[in-house]
Amino acid sequence: MLRDALTNRLREKNFLGHPAGLFVLFFTEMWERFSFYGMRALLVLYMTQYLLTDPTRAAEVFGYSALEAQITAIFGVQTVQQMSSHIYGLYTGLVYFTPFFGGLLADRLWGQYRTVYLGGLLMAIGHFLMASEQCFLLALAFLIFGNGAFKPNISTQVGNLYPEGDPRRDSAFTIFYMGINLGAFLSPLVCGTLGQKWGWHWGFGAAGVGMLLGLVIYWLGSGLLPRDTRHSLESVDSGPLTRQEWSAVAALAVLCALNIMFWAIYEQQGNTLQIWADTKINWNIAGFDMPSTWFQSFNPAMIFMLAPVLNIFWAWQNKSGREPSSVTKMGIGCILCGSAYILMILASMMMPGDERGSVLWLLATVLVFTIGELYLSPIGLSLVTKVAPKSILSMMMGMWFLSSFFGNYATGLIGTLYDKMPKENFFGILTVMGVATGIVFMIIRRPIQRAIGKHV
Repeated sequence: MLRDALTNRLREKNFLGHPAGLFVLFFTEMWERFSFYGMRALLVLYMTQYLLTDPTRAAEVFGYSALEAQITAIFGVQTVQQMSSHIYGLYTGLVYFTPFFGGLLADRLWGQYRTVYLGGLLMAIGHFLMASEQCFLLALAFLIFGNGAFKPNISTQVGNLYPEGDPRRDSAFTIFYMGINLGAFLSPLVCGTLGQKWGWHWGFGAAGVGMLLGLVIYWLGSGLLPRDTRHSLESVDSGPLTRQEWSAVAALAVLCALNIMFWAIYEQQGNTLQIWADTKINWNIAGFDMPSTWFQSFNPAMIFMLAPVLNIFWAWQNKSGREPSSVTKMGIGCILCGSAYILMILASMMMPGDERGSVLWLLATVLVFTIGELYLSPIGLSLVTKVAPKSILSMMMGMWFLSSFFGNYATGLIGTLYDKMPKENFFGILTVMGVATGIVFMIIRRPIQRAIGKHV
């Protein structure tokens, strides 16, 4: 069989100093992120420019009338932009709520391998259901549950490729993170263009095809992946956690709580910043009318350019004994992400009313975003795999993503202010949130270091 031949040929080989299994996970995650970010690039525009603009059409969506009634009862009558922001926040939030339970399912019953398969299949179904307007909310439900099964367990498999204390683990997560961003870079160019130029459902369908390609790669490389850890079924010690392990869990919980604020401001890229890109930027460049969804390719493209540079910079700092701790890096990431919105404040002041401006404003903002993201997100993922008790590793990875649930839901709530105030005030709120959270990271670094130890 093709799969067996591939396994036998690659099992003992290393690429860039890492086992071949890392690159199976790299390309599987790349296609999964292609599907996720392709759909995300279109989601808010699909709602604000088509699905929710006609009350009759919106009412035909299964479950929409009940959802609208609940949101209206809590928040009052909402504009189309505000309703889309609520749905965006609920969807992207719940996408990161379910990984906690997906990690628990893998830890205690199915193992990581089969749970990833389940997640991929559910997500593929969800993307294809987006072809039906009436099934819009049902499609989101499939994507939510599918991501919950997929996301924590493929990340756990990356960590399981390496023995405890292996210094390659941080760089492995950075490589894996670049796979995420390769998919995120390609998807707005493909799905976004199809959706905006050919029709919304062409873009959503392309996202489903990407998910199926990821599952094929995962199946072909299955023999190169680490063994599952199912602690209720395997004969391993899964007794009560020690005092030190509980201390590590508590410290990770604090970091996850702070992580909420980072994602609340960062994920505006798919929500209010996408609307800004569509309505305030002149996309006619050299006579070519570019789709505004291409804006969402800026961030992953910059990650490819900047991730190797930061790795070299951190290695140089490490040799001279000046590399910041993981917690300090995360604080720097929050401060940078918040500071990026200063550029959006300036852009808002220079483009009043319906005036459109240069795409360079968004490029500069995303540049600062990207550096901040690289200081926080892959570092946090790696930290969880290093310090979480092994018997609950996937569940703790799920907890890390659970913080993204609250952050992404907050993205939707904060996004409803976009229509209610001057844009410079809106972006000013995001600036304060990011910088203040980064300062808290710095303040708590020493107590967290005592709780976790050498890993921070």
